[in-house]
Amino acid sequence: MHRAKQKPELDDETRKALATRDAQGRKQPKFRRQEWYRYKRLSRSGWRKPKGYQSKQRLNMKYRTPMARVGYGKIKAARDLHPSGFEEVLVHNTEGLDGVNPSTQAVRIGRGVGNRKRSAIHDKADEMGIRILNRRPIEKRGDL
Repeated sequence: MHRAKQKPELDDETRKALATRDAQGRKQPKFRRQEWYRYKRLSRSGWRKPKGYQSKQRLNMKYRTPMARVGYGKIKAARDLHPSGFEEVLVHNTEGLDGVNPSTQAVRIGRGVGNRKRSAIHDKADEMGIRILNRRPIEKRGDL
């Protein structure tokens, strides 16, 4: 049975900030590492600032990809929000759910949490009406 995902209660200012952040993200260039086109391993390894004395990318030559800078930062009001608009809270056990506000916050379960604790967190979050951002199906085996 399909269950609709819970939506956050956002004020107009935050909703506008999220829309602005999305628009900024579409305009922002992909920051590529120097000579990313030459070696496959470099294209996947993420951004590194060029340090070479004669580096054309460091010298901001127009034919090179742009460098990451402070001016490319996103709008501050929406900076730490999930794309859905929820504020993310990292949880490792059921006690972590106690201080969560279900109307503005959503839960992300820590990566080291096993199936037994994860299923307990799922049950308690459903009971409290809290959205889990990284929910996954859990196979019931044995006496979980």
